Amino acid sequence: MLEPQGSSMDFKDYYAILGVPDSADDKAIKTAYRKLARKYHPDVSREAGAEEKFKEVAEAYEVLGNAEKRAEYDEVRRYGRAGAGFEVPPGWQRSGSFGDYAGHPGRDFSDFFEAIFGSAGRAGEAPGRGREGGRRGQDVEMELPIFLEDTLADESKKILYQVPQYDSAGRRLADIDKTLNVKIPPGVGDRERIRLKGQGAPGIGGAPNGDLYLVIRLVPHPLFDVEGHNLIITVPLAPWEAALGTKVTLPTLKGKVNLTIPANSQTGQRLRIKGRGLVSKLGTTGDLYALLKVVMPSRNDEATQQLWKQLAEQAGFDPRTEWSKRP
Repeated sequence: MLEPQGSSMDFKDYYAILGVPDSADDKAIKTAYRKLARKYHPDVSREAGAEEKFKEVAEAYEVLGNAEKRAEYDEVRRYGRAGAGFEVPPGWQRSGSFGDYAGHPGRDFSDFFEAIFGSAGRAGEAPGRGREGGRRGQDVEMELPIFLEDTLADESKKILYQVPQYDSAGRRLADIDKTLNVKIPPGVGDRERIRLKGQGAPGIGGAPNGDLYLVIRLVPHPLFDVEGHNLIITVPLAPWEAALGTKVTLPTLKGKVNLTIPANSQTGQRLRIKGRGLVSKLGTTGDLYALLKVVMPSRNDEATQQLWKQLAEQAGFDPRTEWSKRP
């Protein structure tokens, strides 16, 4: 049961935040969210308070974009709101199915949200217990190595970590193992910290749980280098391939593509393959760049050496002509 809240908690009209009527369908809600999220995203917006507006919009969509949570929110909304504040309906029973929503990676929800959907208002707080007089659970931090392919995957990643335990007197007990399915957010970078609220050590005396912090470590790929959200792959070419042009089958993080190498290509030249890079936080996709590198054969027999000599004589090419132009 949710305890009635005082007038200090402002009621949040999620429909007004997204700018949609309460009769809006899922498509209209999603469209409004995408538009506002792009407008107020801290990476692109220059408006004052954009970060807070972005969080508010994300919170609104967290509720209205989910049929069950929207129904529970509408029940509270129909109850009404005080002029200067908001009270949860006395005796209102929540379903208990949303106790883990406050643990989403990188999300900071308002007190209003947690009063409705959190575990008695705060992640890890025991039902019917206040937050005063207890001790908040310890935060846990762990490194999470991920492959570049993981940043493009739709599946969740299962992680295992240890959570410290304490008794009511604060004495340390044996750690316990905990597993969690985590969705790697798009655009995550090396050494970035992701916060999973309430997934740390349990609180004492009804206090909130600690948080789990994942420190992302991108595992170096054997073929690709990372440059922002773009990928770089070195493409070795035989001298005749660079001179005459050729077609190569290029590996990507998702399948293979055919790449045409133009004639007279040079070492260090880059060819762009659009949309084959990494996904950014805004949902855009970077590119894959093929970095050309002319490679000489490791061994030449006498016949091959003669062919090289004939080529040198017939080509009449001096790659160092620029040197002679300098004073």
